[in-house]
Amino acid sequence: MSLLKTYGLAFVIFFAIDLFWLVFVANRFYKESIGHLMADQTNWPAALIFYILFIGGLVFFAIQPGLERNSWTYALMAGALFGLMTYATYDLTNLATLRDWPLKMTIIDLIWGTSLNGLTAGLTTLLIQYLNRK
Repeated sequence: MSLLKTYGLAFVIFFAIDLFWLVFVANRFYKESIGHLMADQTNWPAALIFYILFIGGLVFFAIQPGLERNSWTYALMAGALFGLMTYATYDLTNLATLRDWPLKMTIIDLIWGTSLNGLTAGLTTLLIQYLNRK
């Protein structure tokens, strides 16, 4: 499968899972924890740029190496590590520099980032392996 198709599949999977999390699971928690910092409306152009760049990193550092090794488990583990490291950059910086940034938010977000990225990388790789066998 081409790199562009791999990227597109990863984008759809990541965005769908993350949107579900943000809208249905974590919305109330975020509002209660950091509502005073949240904008009234999402800045979608900024969010879209983030998703475009972030998925590029996930494909480069986890999914493509998993495909090269023919191992969805490698992609899952590399994706989880990528998620932990990138989400830690955001959350631990906030914990270190922002007044009243909740430790609970950092812990939950690190677990979420690790899970989301591992799941996205593993699923994307597994689906591509399946489609390539057909």
